[in-house]
Amino acid sequence: MRIATVLLAAGSSSRMEGRDKLMERVGDQPLLHLMAVRALAAGGPVIVALPDRNSPFGLTRWDCVEGLDVLPVSVPDASEGMNASLRTTIAGLPPVDAAMILLADLPELTADDLRTMKQAITRNPDHPIWRATDTDGRPGHPVAFSATLFPDLLALTGDTGAQSIVRAHKDQVHLIPLPGSHATLDLDTPEAWDTWRNR
Repeated sequence: MRIATVLLAAGSSSRMEGRDKLMERVGDQPLLHLMAVRALAAGGPVIVALPDRNSPFGLTRWDCVEGLDVLPVSVPDASEGMNASLRTTIAGLPPVDAAMILLADLPELTADDLRTMKQAITRNPDHPIWRATDTDGRPGHPVAFSATLFPDLLALTGDTGAQSIVRAHKDQVHLIPLPGSHATLDLDTPEAWDTWRNR
């Protein structure tokens, strides 16, 4: 199966008190750059949803993925929410069998985790949706969608993500356990970042 990775990085970091969470340092590099590198290491095409260059955080995020073998796409209506990014990226995909939707603010998610996801998708190709869980079985990200559901993704509006599509196919979702809280730990506030770093 040919599986693309869609990296969502057009959000506004609205809970970060003026800071851009995707520019937070993880080790020696910004989180966005690190997640793009991990996505590339897992193989397949990688498309990155980014805000307009002239928007807040836009230029720094574009610069952050410059030189990487990714397809960056501008989301002019990013203020609408996540579904604008989903529509833009899905519409810009090359021919693939599935798309793995990856949030850019999951710092514990590794390239090995993404490879595990892709291997599980390939071994279970008859499911329309594949979703990562933590070790306790709590659903998280990434979530992958068969190309048969791309029209549904293209029809989404608002900021709810693809929850409605997942609910509509809840009995056909193949769950893929990942280590620890890799699939569920997202950091949306300065306090969350401080707690994570101190831990």
